[in-house]
Amino acid sequence: MTEPSAAAVATASSPSDKSIRRRSLFAACSAHAVHDGLTDVIYVLLPIWQAQFGISYAVVGLLRGSYSGMMAGFQLLASRLAKRWGRERLLVGGTALAGIAYLVAGQAGGLAVLLIALLLGGLGASTQHPLASSIVTDTHEAGGGVKEALSQYNFAGDIGKTLIPALVGLLLLVCSWQASVSLLGLLGLAAAGLLWWLLPRPGDIQASQKKVLKPVAGSGSPASFRALLATGTLDSAVRMGFLTFLPFLLKSKGAGTAGIGVALSLLFVGGAFGKLLCGYLGARIGMMKTVWLTESMTSALIVAALWLPLTGIMAMLPLLGLALNGTSSVLYGVVPELAEPGKREHAFALFYTGTIGGGALAPVLFGALGDRTSVPTALLALAALLLLTLPLAWQVQKGVAHRGAT
Repeated sequence: MTEPSAAAVATASSPSDKSIRRRSLFAACSAHAVHDGLTDVIYVLLPIWQAQFGISYAVVGLLRGSYSGMMAGFQLLASRLAKRWGRERLLVGGTALAGIAYLVAGQAGGLAVLLIALLLGGLGASTQHPLASSIVTDTHEAGGGVKEALSQYNFAGDIGKTLIPALVGLLLLVCSWQASVSLLGLLGLAAAGLLWWLLPRPGDIQASQKKVLKPVAGSGSPASFRALLATGTLDSAVRMGFLTFLPFLLKSKGAGTAGIGVALSLLFVGGAFGKLLCGYLGARIGMMKTVWLTESMTSALIVAALWLPLTGIMAMLPLLGLALNGTSSVLYGVVPELAEPGKREHAFALFYTGTIGGGALAPVLFGALGDRTSVPTALLALAALLLLTLPLAWQVQKGVAHRGAT
């Protein structure tokens, strides 16, 4: 009998590899959808908490920033702890902690307990971005299609942002915010159980990685990476600042709780398609032109939202979401290209830390500005700040062009 050829052996083992890729991608997408939904549903709850506890815009920003701040601040630590405890175990534990945090928030009778719950939720959420994205990257290197898989992973986050705030907005029509938040906690615990069942074993992922023919790696461009990090930080800061003020802007124009939930869903639907469209645009016309287009459009539409009536704002929210969220997809795809050799996961963690950190700080700073001046003034400042990304994108493009020439 003749021994099987190498091709035959590879063909025989491919179903197992495909199963690992499918399960890891579905698990990462599920984690991203649930975590992003739990993060962004806070925007629906902020006006309710302001009325419940009688707090200022600065404290509103503090509540929003506490969740994002913990999420940003502990991502690098999560990457280090994953080497000791395992990425899969830490991702499941972080998801469960986020669910428990919402159960605690549902029982909050005062501002202090609510703040503690949001801090715990942000701590649990810190495990998702760096660990889930690295799992997707590692399991798809052997079969190719890393960028496509990461694109699906990013898209799933926007699905969660779209569905969960809309569902909570509808729930608030029939039950209290405490009951709605408690149901979110049960969702987080159910997601943790799903991840425990779905995620492949570390040994299977390592076996799949041994078949990698050409690892995804960058040539390293520290100056361009710093410009990329600054661009992502400003983009995230404006996005989170705008989302913090949007419910109050809509409320001032006559929108109710359900209307705010629908408005956020329209924004996030546009954002989901924006990530797909801007990824395509980035490949066709380049990163810099895409960023200039989306950031300029975002700045102009934020200004327009101040003067439009409620119906006009609702009509333009999908377009605003497309530009507001689409930029992040283009920037995220450049991280592996500018990362130093052997430091891709560290580069991802740094990028997420900077962008989410900027998003956490912006609501606090611009909330204070809104208290001192007005919501429209704070939104105008956000629109002006976003224009700083245009020269930064040019610096990023220099590094990408240099890599392409080498």
